[in-house]
Amino acid sequence: MEWPACLDEYEKLVIRMNTPRVVIDNAVCPTATLVKVDSARRHGILLEAVQVLTDLNLLIKKAYISSDGRFFMDVFHVTDLNGNKLTDESVISYIEQSLETIHYGRSNSFNGLTALELTGTDRVGLLSEVFAVLADLQCSVVEAKVWTHNGRIASLIYVKDCNSGSPIEDSQQIDRIEARLRNVLKGDNDIRSAKMTVSMAVTHTERRLHQMMFADRDYERMPVLRHSTDYPVVTVQNWADRSYSVVNVQCKDRTKLLFDVVCTLTDMEYVVFHATINTAGERAYLVINGYQSCGWEKSVRGIYVCVCIYCNFSAGLHHL
Repeated sequence: MEWPACLDEYEKLVIRMNTPRVVIDNAVCPTATLVKVDSARRHGILLEAVQVLTDLNLLIKKAYISSDGRFFMDVFHVTDLNGNKLTDESVISYIEQSLETIHYGRSNSFNGLTALELTGTDRVGLLSEVFAVLADLQCSVVEAKVWTHNGRIASLIYVKDCNSGSPIEDSQQIDRIEARLRNVLKGDNDIRSAKMTVSMAVTHTERRLHQMMFADRDYERMPVLRHSTDYPVVTVQNWADRSYSVVNVQCKDRTKLLFDVVCTLTDMEYVVFHATINTAGERAYLVINGYQSCGWEKSVRGIYVCVCIYCNFSAGLHHL
């Protein structure tokens, strides 16, 4: 490993101590590839590890998470979308490199594009109106992702200038975009304030959508429960005398399931120190032990976790 000239020996030591050690093993399990990650613990490292695997469209069939003291050790049983073990050496090498560099943070920002973040009340024809406004303002839409839940919408739209092909940086043009889209989002019957912001980069699209939905606090409106075997069962047990809680989730398995759950808990400042994730057929079972860093003093916080996870399961089923 080549070190930048500006680093002293102490800084090099800190980097060595915090750089995750990754082992990928195809011999132990006959049905899945094991990905083992061992590192010094820091806030958000679990989410970043899960994010790496999720971005590669890998299915996490089992996982064992341990984050005691100052150390973090996870074991993930993963397969490709067809349920096969990973055999492509280039994919295995990419996973190793990606997990070994999560200490430095990861970004999938769209270079050369401008990101528009929108939240507001969902209604029929809303997206059509948004895209019509952007076309009128000479904005070329490169990519868009939309989540809807509980009558609310969160969207990330990546655009560039139609004429120059460059990101939109002119302050007056940005002001025009914000003003017109905010009016579209408000509509005639907006029950809550619409929000629209412009950014030159987004760290991770789906991670940002989770944050936008959480900030919009749509989970405070209890979703309508549907009697279905596909609907998740979420319970929270508070152990006040031991200063931790246990979150249990049973639901239909799907791609990005663990990512959505970990995002939800991270947004709630819930620190995971032990967890087991298992799948059987089409069902997934998660048992997560941890505590809320801002304090778990009232049982209502447990209710919030339940509702937030309900929200994000539903959001996960309403991606556009």
